[in-house]
Amino acid sequence: MSAVPELAEFEEAARGLERVISRTPALPAVALSDIIGSPVILKMENLQRTGSFKIRGAAHRLSKLTDEERSRGVVAASAGNHAQGVALAAQALGIPATIFMPLGVPVPKLLATRGYGAEVVLEGETVATSLRLAAEFAERTGAVMIHPFDHRDVVVGQGTLGLELLEDVPDVDTILVGIGGGGLIAGVAAAAKAKAAAAGRTIRVIGVQAENAAAMTPSLAAGEPVEIVTKPTIADGILVAQPGGVPFEIIQDLVDDVITVTDDDIARALLVLLEQSRVVVEPAGAVSVAAILAGKVEDTGKTLCVLSGGNIDPLLMQRVVSHGLAASGRYLTIRIPLPDRPGQLARVSELVSEAGANVMEVMHTRHGQGLQISEVILQMSIETRGAEHTDLTLDTLRRAGFDPIVVPD
Repeated sequence: MSAVPELAEFEEAARGLERVISRTPALPAVALSDIIGSPVILKMENLQRTGSFKIRGAAHRLSKLTDEERSRGVVAASAGNHAQGVALAAQALGIPATIFMPLGVPVPKLLATRGYGAEVVLEGETVATSLRLAAEFAERTGAVMIHPFDHRDVVVGQGTLGLELLEDVPDVDTILVGIGGGGLIAGVAAAAKAKAAAAGRTIRVIGVQAENAAAMTPSLAAGEPVEIVTKPTIADGILVAQPGGVPFEIIQDLVDDVITVTDDDIARALLVLLEQSRVVVEPAGAVSVAAILAGKVEDTGKTLCVLSGGNIDPLLMQRVVSHGLAASGRYLTIRIPLPDRPGQLARVSELVSEAGANVMEVMHTRHGQGLQISEVILQMSIETRGAEHTDLTLDTLRRAGFDPIVVPD
C-alpha cells in the first residue's frame, strides 16, 4: 500500500465521520491579513467536538477495528486532546477505553476524558512515559493500542480536515498547520493537495513547530524520524520528541516548508486571537498564527491557519495572557531604587501617569540584599500600549532622575 493515502480514502473516511464530528467554521482574520498583505482565514477546529481535531483520527481508527478487537478494548496515552477523542469515540461505539495521562495533565482535559467514560490512569511525568505504560498495558491485557499519530488510519482520519479546508476555501494558496508527531499535517497535506490537484490547482502546506519541541527539522535533514531532547513549552499538545514513521513519509513528500516559533510568539498569538478574533485557543492550536506574527510567513496568496485545538486550562490562559502582554511590550515590571524619604512613591506614580501608562501592582520594601539603610526598592507592574509607549514611560522616569530596571518576564 502506498505511503500516501488516495483521495478516495479520505472521502470515505469523511462520510463515515459525518455523524461523529462537527463542521467547524472558517472565518476571516483581518488583523492577520493586514500583516502579510493577503487574506487570512482561520479554520476553527478549537470548536470541534472534544475541543480539537483529534476526534477525527481517533474515531476513524476505532471504526476500522474488527469485532474481536473491539471486544478487547482500547488503550491510549495523551496529555489531553487525543485522550478525549479516543474516549468519546470509544463511548459511541461501546468499546472499553483505558487512557494513560501524565501527572501534570490540565484538569479540564482530565475531567473531560473521564466524563466520556474512559478509565484514566495518571502516572509518569511526560507523554512519552504514558505511551510506554500504555504499550505495556496493551501487551499485558490484549487491548488495542490507539497511537495518537503513528498509524495510517489516524492519518486518514485527520486528513478529513484537509478536505474541509478545500471545501471552505477552494481558492486557498497556503495552509499553515501545527506539527507535533505529524499526524495532522500529514493527513491535511495528502488530502488537501489531492483535492486541489483534482481541481487542477496546486497549494502549499507549511508546518509550524514549537522551538522547544522542534523534532521535524532535524528529522527531515536526516531523512528519517530523529528523537530529540525536548524542553518545556506552553504548547504541550505538540510536545513530541520524535515524529511518527507513518506521517513522516508523507511529510517528506508533500510538506513544502517547516517553520519554528518560540513560546513568546505563541503567547502573542493567543493574545491576538483573543483580542482581535474573540477566539479562545490552546497554545498548540495557535502556532499557525504565531508564525504569521513572528514574520515567518511571506505573502503567498490566500492563507488558511488551522486552529487545531481550544482545550486550555483557565489558569494557564491567565499566565499565557500575562506572558503575551509582556512579549508584546504591553506589560512590564520594573524595579527602582529610591531614597527612603516621603513622597518618592507618589512622585514615581505621578510620572507613570504623565506618560499615560497604568500602574497594575506595587511593592515597596526596605528589605533586600544590597540595600543601604537609607534606600528602598520600589517594584511596579505597569500596563502600556506597546513597545514604543514602554520606552516613553521608561524615558520619562529616567529624565526625572530615576533608574528603572526592567524585570525579565
